Amino acid sequence: MKACGLSSSVSYMPSRRTLDRRLKTISTDIKERITAIGNWFVLQDMVNPYILAVDSTLLRSKGKVWHKSSMEKGIVPRSGIDTDARWGFSYTRGWIFGYKLHMICSTDSLIVPLTADVTTANMSDNQVYPDLTTPSSFSGLSSEITTKADYMVADPGYDDQSLYESSLKMGFQLVCPIHRYKNTSEERLQLVDFYESPLGQAIYSKRRISVEPLIEHIKSIFRIDPVPTRGFDNVRGIVLLSVLLYQTLVYYSCKMQKDSPRRAIKYMIGC
Repeated sequence: MKACGLSSSVSYMPSRRTLDRRLKTISTDIKERITAIGNWFVLQDMVNPYILAVDSTLLRSKGKVWHKSSMEKGIVPRSGIDTDARWGFSYTRGWIFGYKLHMICSTDSLIVPLTADVTTANMSDNQVYPDLTTPSSFSGLSSEITTKADYMVADPGYDDQSLYESSLKMGFQLVCPIHRYKNTSEERLQLVDFYESPLGQAIYSKRRISVEPLIEHIKSIFRIDPVPTRGFDNVRGIVLLSVLLYQTLVYYSCKMQKDSPRRAIKYMIGC
């Protein structure tokens, strides 16, 4: 109730329209709460941020798709199309019309979201990375986390020289798959050498067992692919609420000393 901006003294459940109106205005607040809870996990030594992982996933929109030819002409051919959604491409899923969930998580024994955000599907990962990581931004990692982190593992979508440099300024190294070519610069060759080293491979392997299954787990539990609503503000609110609830349930499970937080979460929400 408080997360929706409602008084705890209210003795009845608000109507659907009231919740829908509130959903459009609380996404920024939810994003800040996700970051705050992620920081709390670190401050309580529940997770070790030595190696972090970042990734994104495409979320299909609700209803019919808006084809690019009609979109370019400004024509909405039928009702039920989410006109806020956009086209995005994934090498594993192809072209998807909808939105994108971006997330940074821990990679140690307890894997939990530390910060997250939602954009339209056409936003590239390297564009969102600065907002996710910079401590001064609304959704960025806290300085307590960035000072304790040594590495951030990511897929090739984050292979951007400016991101390598900004990460080093914050005190950690961005590790992405990077290939060696004939004309590769000396600066990039150093990145290649580290990625191909036994240490680099051991660090990068954390991504496959952390952020990838975590995102799929959250999508499965809360059934947010396709998203259950239309409009950017509504989608952002409901998806970030799912991440926030997941964090809360993980924290509760840990405090109750559950052996398997993931299994406990599915049981608590009736999956």
